[in-house]
Amino acid sequence: MTTIPPLDEIDLSGMEFWELSQADRAEVFKQFRAQDPFPFFEEPENPLGPNGPGYYVLTRHADVVHASKTPELFCSGQGATGPLDQGEQVNEFFGSMINMDDPKHKRLRGLVSAGFTPRQLERAMDAVEQAGIELASQLREKGEFDFVQDYAAPLPLKIICDMMGIPESQYAFVLEQSNIILGASDPDFAQEGDDLLGMVMGAGIGLAQLMGELGAHRLENPTDDLTTALMTAELDGERLTEQELASFFILLLVAGNETTRNAISWGLHFLTENPDQRERWRNDFDGLAPTAVEEIVRLASPVISMRRTVTTDGAELGGRSWNAGDKLILSYWAANRDEAVFADPLRFDITRQDNPQVGFGAPGPHFCMGAHLARREITVAFRELFAQVPTIHATGDPAVLRSSFINGVKRLPAAV
Repeated sequence: MTTIPPLDEIDLSGMEFWELSQADRAEVFKQFRAQDPFPFFEEPENPLGPNGPGYYVLTRHADVVHASKTPELFCSGQGATGPLDQGEQVNEFFGSMINMDDPKHKRLRGLVSAGFTPRQLERAMDAVEQAGIELASQLREKGEFDFVQDYAAPLPLKIICDMMGIPESQYAFVLEQSNIILGASDPDFAQEGDDLLGMVMGAGIGLAQLMGELGAHRLENPTDDLTTALMTAELDGERLTEQELASFFILLLVAGNETTRNAISWGLHFLTENPDQRERWRNDFDGLAPTAVEEIVRLASPVISMRRTVTTDGAELGGRSWNAGDKLILSYWAANRDEAVFADPLRFDITRQDNPQVGFGAPGPHFCMGAHLARREITVAFRELFAQVPTIHATGDPAVLRSSFINGVKRLPAAV
């Protein structure tokens, strides 16, 4: 059993904290909420320039929600997804609209929304059903397998690539580059001495080139895929540029692929650890699916946190006044375990009714556009698992990604 260091020795900028167990992390954040709900930390070394003044972490649900709903005071466009300042071009290349404020954010979100027509979404929903059936049926023949590699990862990846019109021959490349971007701090994806910045930038450039070529091709040879819809969508006479399409695709991989695959992976772990909840859901799948999916997303919290920057002196949040330029890390992972909001927050309860989880981001302009599709994917994933491999269970603990941004599962041994 891990011994948790005293709070004054905790450093969220160090990877040692993110190697703690999920239970130990929860205990640390619980202590912070009680003693110091806005802990301050020095920034990790910035490979793109000088370090900034440090950052505060919002550990309470109410503060995360308030900051998310008040972008005029707590903005997204002055920083990145994390505490390090990386420059506007780098931010927008890897973060797309999540690192923008209005009017740029409103324009880009509007253009993307125009491409996501009801017909596009319906096709995506149909694809989710078919992919879930095919992948779950293949597990019956395997006996023992890595649940992430054989089910949780390929399901959302196939959906996104099919939506965008990316050929199956490129699936492995897309997954590899996505893993590099999000897993650069994990020794499974990068070794000591590697040029991490170069690896991440190279992966981003590779994905941008793939989408740039596809977008240009679709302008000349339109089809009924999402890339064509996005390249031809107009709002007030404007269209997406090739660079904006590429950046949005990178965001889609993070928000739509990585997060969904990790929610599904954590879901099997939670159900294996709580066989009573598993049986209740199997016996009334459709009746409990809505609350079960919300509970999986709450405890999984696939995106651990997101950055905001204070825009004006005197901004009020959480009973204190902030200064312009203060960096705030909104910890969705901690907020989803706030005992002031969730009764017995570490308990996995698929019948939980009062569940204002912020696993898709808190309410506000940056709430996840794909939340509806993600919920459908998670629902279909477990419907088909229960239907086709009802005895499926994890046979070991998840191998957790070493990251302060994504609560990822690299591997999860399982059997039927």
